[in-house]
Amino acid sequence: MVTIPTRLTKFFDIQHPIISAPMALAAGGALAGAVSRAGGLGLLGGAYAVDDWIETQWREAGNADIGCGFITWKLKQALVEQPDLLDQVLARKPKALFLSFDDPHPLSNTIRDAGVPLVVQVQTLRDAKRAMDCGADVIVAQGAEGGGHGERRATMTIVPEVADEVARTNSNAILCAAGGIADGRGLAAALMLGAEGVVMGSRLWASEEAIVHPAMLEAAITATGDDTIRSSVMDIARTLEWPDRYTARVLKNAFTERWHDDLDGLIANAEAESTRWKQAWVDGEVTTANTFVGEATGMISGVRPAANLIEETVMQASALLKRYA
Repeated sequence: MVTIPTRLTKFFDIQHPIISAPMALAAGGALAGAVSRAGGLGLLGGAYAVDDWIETQWREAGNADIGCGFITWKLKQALVEQPDLLDQVLARKPKALFLSFDDPHPLSNTIRDAGVPLVVQVQTLRDAKRAMDCGADVIVAQGAEGGGHGERRATMTIVPEVADEVARTNSNAILCAAGGIADGRGLAAALMLGAEGVVMGSRLWASEEAIVHPAMLEAAITATGDDTIRSSVMDIARTLEWPDRYTARVLKNAFTERWHDDLDGLIANAEAESTRWKQAWVDGEVTTANTFVGEATGMISGVRPAANLIEETVMQASALLKRYA
């Protein structure tokens, strides 16, 4: 078996420096379990979890050693009504707890006190410094190329900038890269930029184990990176109060064409448009509901088992690193 040992693989005792992104609703137990069994670190996407979703998906992972991810601001809101939510997840002794979007404090204290490794995804250098202050074991520098929510920095520049800051401060934090990484070329590039591993989203989103409507998978397979857009229309349609600094990368469609440049109009028609969008999401009607995928959609040629994707990524990266050594 080809392996690429790094500080990340040593820290988590895994074979490959690959973490699956905790994609909300898409990253269930089957995907997290498959990634961990394949030698990476699989994460549940617990962001919008309701009722017993996390418990159910944890069972779906079987005996795999997995972690869980949350949207930080959303988790803070959820704890008001479900004060035991985080404690219940930590009681399972997850392999890692992944936070992204918003200040990780004071959640970081609770996670670290539980002895669970803390992963914090950041979109700016300022946020990376804050993550280090909060004692993050792993910092994920996320570029705007990625699918779903993020900001405006590019992976190619934010990763080495954060790497330099980690080195300058003598931090023990392990750096990973995210955003547009879909194969071995991306993994090799991330390592050259100063990262110790990667977080893969879109490519594993298009795996057999992910919870994704077939119509949206087909839309992603036929699309290119040119067909994506960063927008807030889908959050307004879903009545989610995302902070203004974050937008989401999705595939363009008739809905974004109509409302992207008229957010005030969408807000004024929110009730009707929200109902229409949410039903389209259930139905997989991709001209209305948006497909959450990044610029790497142009590198997705089909739906594959997660284990195969990870193996091919590592083999390709290893060959490239040897070739240019």
